Amino acid sequence: MSRSGSGGRPPRRGQRGLVADKRQTAAARSKSKTTRPKRQRRSRQRAARRPGLLGWIAAALRFVFRVIFGLMWRTAAVIGLIILGASAYYYTLLPDVGEVVDARARGSVTMLDRDGEVFAWRGEQFGGMIDPGTVSPHLTNAVVATEDRRFYRHLGISPRGIASAIRINLAEGRGPLEGHGGSTITQQVAKLMCLGVAYDPSEWESEAAYETDCRRTTLWRKIQEVPFALAMEFRYTKDEILTIYLNRAYLGAGSRGFEAASQRYFGHSSSDVTPQEAAMLAGLLVAPSYYAPTRNLERAQRRANLVMNLMEDQGYLTAEEADRARASPATLSEAARQETGGFFADWMMSQGPDFLTSETTEDVIIRTTFDPAMQAAAEEALEEVFASQVREGSTAQAAIVVMSADGAVRAMVGGRETQVAGSFNRASQAFRQTGSSFKPFVYAAALDLGWRFDDLIYDGPLTIDVPGSGPWSPENYSRQFYGEVTLTEALRRSLNTAAVRLSETVGREATVAVAEGFGIESDLALGPAIALGASEASLIEMTGAYSGILNGGSAVTPYGLTELRILGDDTPLIGQEGGIRERVISEQAARQLTYMMADAVANGTGQRARLSDRPVAGKTGTTNSARDAWFIGFTADYVAGVWMGYDDNTPLTGVTGGGLPSEIWRQTMERIHTDIPPRPLPMIDPVAEARPEPQPQVQQFPQPQPQGQNRPDLAEQILMEVLGGLLGQNN
Repeated sequence: MSRSGSGGRPPRRGQRGLVADKRQTAAARSKSKTTRPKRQRRSRQRAARRPGLLGWIAAALRFVFRVIFGLMWRTAAVIGLIILGASAYYYTLLPDVGEVVDARARGSVTMLDRDGEVFAWRGEQFGGMIDPGTVSPHLTNAVVATEDRRFYRHLGISPRGIASAIRINLAEGRGPLEGHGGSTITQQVAKLMCLGVAYDPSEWESEAAYETDCRRTTLWRKIQEVPFALAMEFRYTKDEILTIYLNRAYLGAGSRGFEAASQRYFGHSSSDVTPQEAAMLAGLLVAPSYYAPTRNLERAQRRANLVMNLMEDQGYLTAEEADRARASPATLSEAARQETGGFFADWMMSQGPDFLTSETTEDVIIRTTFDPAMQAAAEEALEEVFASQVREGSTAQAAIVVMSADGAVRAMVGGRETQVAGSFNRASQAFRQTGSSFKPFVYAAALDLGWRFDDLIYDGPLTIDVPGSGPWSPENYSRQFYGEVTLTEALRRSLNTAAVRLSETVGREATVAVAEGFGIESDLALGPAIALGASEASLIEMTGAYSGILNGGSAVTPYGLTELRILGDDTPLIGQEGGIRERVISEQAARQLTYMMADAVANGTGQRARLSDRPVAGKTGTTNSARDAWFIGFTADYVAGVWMGYDDNTPLTGVTGGGLPSEIWRQTMERIHTDIPPRPLPMIDPVAEARPEPQPQVQQFPQPQPQGQNRPDLAEQILMEVLGGLLGQNN
């Protein structure tokens, strides 16, 4: 039976049979619908992730940032480890606080006047260790408010402060590390301690050079300060760090530490400073020499007002307290205001042993013979004469020495610049020809050898053959000769030929012996011109020699030191009560010479030095070409010497010893003797000492002989007269 229809026929070879469509379940259909969109989304995301130009740049930046960040934190970690290691190293080197509060290599010298009051300081003063618990709270507050308001909150360094300082320096046209340092108190202490490097005299030219190097601000030093400051913060408490600062900070005028500065400027301890005084002291920290009140008090007071403003802003002072303090600014103590005696103090430093003065490692107290009132009198007189009687702009100089008859120096002016310590002292360091002020030694030699004040000496032409120089003929200042004159008149007129003739008569050696005996230690010329002051001497030597005349003929050693002791010790190491030494001439010779010198002032070349209420003895001196002019004289109480001239030996114009030097002397002594009752000079009474007038010879006539008495013959009479003359029976 055959099949009909296509459905019954088998497919031909190669022909695909008909197949029914596959049937999908609902789940399959659902899965197919959801899979297709996911694939499409992943395809779109892959397309989106393909980087464009900006994508590549962003990726590069991200890579660089990751590298830099990695380097930075690793570098920071390394730096932190280095700082930590350095801090640990410095920590092991830091000593106890008590060992570093006073780091001075040398000590100081404090000088007291004759009444025991301080008048001068030399070297760096250190008043003793202080700490925040012993000083006035105002002082601690002023220092913190001025130097480091966040002192109690930071760990030794202040990045904010450093950044602010750099910004200010750059804004003011300086280098980033020039000017403001932005240092904390801890960092300043690190600098004061020179980062732990101690002063070694063998490595540094001086202590000043060492400290200058320690204060240098360089990038490397700022880096070193960081671990050192951190080490101190770990090693010390905040109060201990502040203690080092309060003791080591330099505050001007030779004051090291706030205790010394308080004593120096205000005359009392740092525990007693007022708010205005504390502000002035704290204000010195930024520039000690510039703001020192001894240099410019008004400037120091303005600086103190700024500090008080900071104290008020930070709550250390109330508005009322600040206003009261500003209304009554700090002032200097009387000793600090004095500003006299600098030349005397410099001379004192040269008189004591070096190991107790200029090179002392201890704090030394020296009591002296200095009299501030006399010093002021001398300085005022010098200033008055130069202001009123010397042409403006003159560079001429002058020096003054005042002393007692035993050699105690009371005042010393070494030049016109009386406020400058350490300058050339013309009273003790200048050696100049003495001129006629040397003549009293010639007359002293003669008087001591038996001459009298009223003996005669010839003043006339004189020529002396000087070996190697030829004939020498001295002349008088007046170019005249006066014939036979007494020694008194010769000294009164300051006659040169009479003085030379007297020196040659008594012997130059006698003159040299007297001058050297009275303390002239300079080399004396041995020629005939020695009588006219051709040799050189210092003013203090000459004044000391005249003191020997006043005290009756005994030499003196000019002195100023009466007691020297170490601070804190009651037993003096050195003491002196007077300077009188051996006798040089007899008292009678000294009394005659004093009379002659008094006559030279009353009636001779020194009349300008006369005082109205008391006698004066003295002598003028003017050298060749008027290069030096002198007047040295004395009352019954004090001796004073004045020198005037140019440092370069330029001749003076119109000045002699009887002129401006005598005027300076008079004004000085008038001020000194204001409250001293007049006393007579220790001199002879010329009337009582005068030679008796020779009695006229009475002519003897032969008397008539009684009758019966034999008269001697002529030969016997002649023999009797001769024998009578030999036996002194004819006077």
